Amino acid sequence: MKKQQDPMVVLERTLAEAVNRAKDPGCPPTFTEALDYAIFPGGHRIRPRLCLAVAAACGNDQPMLASASAAAIEMLHCASLIHDDLPCFDDADIRRGKPSVHKAYGEQIAVLAGDALIVMSFELIARHGAVIPERLAPLIDIVGSSVSVPRGIVAGQAWESESKLDLANYQQEKTGSLFAAATMAGASASGYVGKEWQILGLGIGEAYQVADDIRDVVSTEEEIGKPVGQDDAHGRPSVARALGLEGAVDRLEALVTEAVESIPACPGRDMLHGMMIKESQRFLPKKLRRAA
Repeated sequence: MKKQQDPMVVLERTLAEAVNRAKDPGCPPTFTEALDYAIFPGGHRIRPRLCLAVAAACGNDQPMLASASAAAIEMLHCASLIHDDLPCFDDADIRRGKPSVHKAYGEQIAVLAGDALIVMSFELIARHGAVIPERLAPLIDIVGSSVSVPRGIVAGQAWESESKLDLANYQQEKTGSLFAAATMAGASASGYVGKEWQILGLGIGEAYQVADDIRDVVSTEEEIGKPVGQDDAHGRPSVARALGLEGAVDRLEALVTEAVESIPACPGRDMLHGMMIKESQRFLPKKLRRAA
């Protein structure tokens, strides 16, 4: 029997192959270097890991399509980080413990790199989805909606330019939408109805946003690899400030509980339930983690 490959190893290889396609003599070398820099080495890869975990729970009968979907979601996440760090938004110098893309390669290259990763993510899904076309259209719709308008990352970022910010919409769109895409795409790539997995993704995404608010208050730049105190500096709403640290941790735990209880029927439901409870503990700094 052929040994099954580690899904995360396959994911990293899929990401590398996508970036290597850009390394053509006709493409500006500094630009392709910036694409590589933006993706490798990765962070925790939380969104693609979630996508692959859902695919596994659903049987994962098309592992390369699931891996391509997970890699596309990670590329979109990296694109959002590049744009989020730009001087016109957060003006952040550090990302993942190294200079942000615009600091390393300049603002123009950073804008273009983010744009390219968005387009490349859809090319990746299209290439791998061609082998099973009945799953391709739902996947494109799921992933496209997560970054577009009215409820995707772009809309979420745009809330920061409004005079009055709707906190629920802002968090759902800027953070929750890509988590929802991860759960929905993992299910859809495996032949399940993606929409049924949206509540799980939105709940985990909101929990992650709460955790991010907490880390912004209590962590150091060295611990999380990016500037802290950004919510205060930019006047953004924060659950940690609104509820206090204890209240924010309570909120995070409630969100995770609600989310995992929504997991639809599938062969690996119990496995996925337990894994997500365990993984959610890593959202918080160690000093704030509670006994399970």
